[in-house]
Amino acid sequence: MCKLLDHKIVAIARGIDEDHIIPTIQALIDGGINAVELPLSHKSKEAYDKTLKIIKKVHDTFGDKIYLGAGTVLSPEEVEKAAEMGAEYMISPNMDVEVIKKTKELGKGSMPGAFTATEVLTAYNAGADVVKIFPAGNFGESYIKALQGPCDFIPYAAVGGVNADNMKSLLDAGYNMVAVGGNLVNKELVMKEDYKQITELAKKYIQNV
Repeated sequence: MCKLLDHKIVAIARGIDEDHIIPTIQALIDGGINAVELPLSHKSKEAYDKTLKIIKKVHDTFGDKIYLGAGTVLSPEEVEKAAEMGAEYMISPNMDVEVIKKTKELGKGSMPGAFTATEVLTAYNAGADVVKIFPAGNFGESYIKALQGPCDFIPYAAVGGVNADNMKSLLDAGYNMVAVGGNLVNKELVMKEDYKQITELAKKYIQNV
């Protein structure tokens, strides 16, 4: 069963290495956020394999303490690999019907990226649980309000350009949830191992829901 809509905030932990990923996620949990997306890297085969390994490590460490997803999932084969490593939902930057279908076939949550009404409806009709509008933060509240006119029955996630200051207005405008990357999982703080500050950032986002 997809639990994406049980969470208002998904933290995107992009590019966090194996040495830092566990304390980073613990810091997010301590701040009240327990839905985490770990994006797959496509820079090289080695980078891709490393991100799969990190997904498995996070799954083995935290189990059901977090709702773990894989991001930048671009093919049905990647859906299968990420699911094998423990990902419970798949997030993509694009709308690929075959990726959505494979995700649902495996009983996982699906959040493809879309922008136009055609893409949104195609994704939803293919089985998407939530449609990710990207880059939502750059377009403000007006776009989701217009899109909801004909498509108000579809759950939406705001992704891209989302921060603690605009998150509440995006949710109020009609988004069901947000996914936040570097504005929350700040790589500079991670590399300095300032996990306390990441916890404080997470608390700020939770307060703004």
